Amino acid sequence: MFSKTVRISLPALAVFCGWTAAPRPLTAQDTQVDAKQAQEVQSLTDRASIAFGTTIARDLTEDGIKLNADKFSEALRAVLDGKKHLATEEEIKKTFDDLRNFMAEESKRKNSSFLDENKKKEGVKTTASGLQYEVIKAAPGGAKPKATDKVKVHYTGSLTNGTVFDSSVQRGEPITFGLDQVIPGWTEGVQLMSVGEKYRFVIPYNLAYGEQGSPPRIPGFSTLVFEVELLAVNP
Repeated sequence: MFSKTVRISLPALAVFCGWTAAPRPLTAQDTQVDAKQAQEVQSLTDRASIAFGTTIARDLTEDGIKLNADKFSEALRAVLDGKKHLATEEEIKKTFDDLRNFMAEESKRKNSSFLDENKKKEGVKTTASGLQYEVIKAAPGGAKPKATDKVKVHYTGSLTNGTVFDSSVQRGEPITFGLDQVIPGWTEGVQLMSVGEKYRFVIPYNLAYGEQGSPPRIPGFSTLVFEVELLAVNP
């Protein structure tokens, strides 16, 4: 949107701002005003450049994408300077396809490794579907929900790196929903609980949001970690 250097002439700036007065000889005061306007444009361009750079770099980092800063800068400068682009549209498409495939395989590998390590922990049990769970707080004798019931819960959901993507605890308000309206890992897991209990679930991607994930917070192939407290059944 903005060029990397100020290329807005004062006449163009005047048109942009709606100044239509007839031209007249510049005075010393005019020169000072023009210099101030040019400085303001320069400041805005510089601030916009920093804002765009920071946003792009932050988004890439959060997505786990590592780039060669020198190559990135070289490609960016070529476009901004109107020079020959460093990659064709076909090359760009292939690169993005390769990157998506690589990230998917990396995600599957990391999440599979997390599941393998977690199931070795004391107190962790694994169901036939691959769902892993452990009891944080027991309350035997309480009502257990069925798949067709509504439940009231408090929960915190996070990725395997600890990033919290959703939490009724943080919002300070429990949530009520039908067990047949949520991801399979929840439907299966919460039925294991009694009212008053708190469990930690580790849910493989095939029992969660699958290969596609739930962008932007949950990448594809994500194993999810939930701490769930069952407050009531059919409240």
